[in-house]
Amino acid sequence: MESTSAIEQALEVAVASCDTLGCPPRLAAAIRYAVFPGGARIRPRLCLAIAAGCGEPHSPLAEATAASIELLHCASLVHDDLPCFDNAALRRNRPSVHRAFDERIALLVGDALIVLAFQNVARAFAGAAPRLPGIVLALGRAAGAPGGIVAGQAWECETATPLEEYRRLKTGALFVAATVGGALSAGADPAPWRTLGDRLGEAYQLADDVRDALGTDDELGKTAHRDADLGRPTALAELGLQGTVQRFDALMREATESIPQCPGAEFLRDLVELEAQRLLPASLLQRAA
Repeated sequence: MESTSAIEQALEVAVASCDTLGCPPRLAAAIRYAVFPGGARIRPRLCLAIAAGCGEPHSPLAEATAASIELLHCASLVHDDLPCFDNAALRRNRPSVHRAFDERIALLVGDALIVLAFQNVARAFAGAAPRLPGIVLALGRAAGAPGGIVAGQAWECETATPLEEYRRLKTGALFVAATVGGALSAGADPAPWRTLGDRLGEAYQLADDVRDALGTDDELGKTAHRDADLGRPTALAELGLQGTVQRFDALMREATESIPQCPGAEFLRDLVELEAQRLLPASLLQRAA
């Protein structure tokens, strides 16, 4: 709960800059709408847990990094929901940004959130300049091309999509940013944490495929079965339900095993286990039995 409060406060600080600097009022309102209230906030929570494990709990630098990662995630959701991609009517159990405002505002909101993510870390790291380049590079790699969310989204525009690469870019890149960013914000070597982000990112996309196929609109907070409706590449189509769940379980085990020895290792292992249960609860899988 403490980390959740810190994340919300850091996000409020970032978003408030759009409320006070003469921002067009509908854009400012839509930015806030896209960020609050949030979902599970798993990426920023992971970032803070790793910074603590690297010796810097309650770090303003880690909190700013975590908030920027969440801003990038929110931007990706706004863009993903647009009519030119998923044309999603719902997000987090309420109208998506382009339905609540309009398509033009939603496009600008996604763009503004990406810029805001970088402005946010630039301000926060003004007194810790040596750490800033690594953070900026980590966020840029996660957000852009060729190895980030933009590239992952672009695979949906191709006639043939390599599924593993699609999952790694569209979902996994931001999880890697969360683990690497947590270490970098604490001034630690990010290399030992990369595998954790990679495995969690792939597992999250597999779970999303299963939840889209088996869940309901109310459970997901968005319209279910959209992957099938849009002909999106999914693990279910490639591996089947049983194979997808087995792969998910293997990835979560690998994620847990990859956690380096550190003061917060036990907490991180518990976090991964709880997230596995939240993503694919037994009650959901029983529907396919």
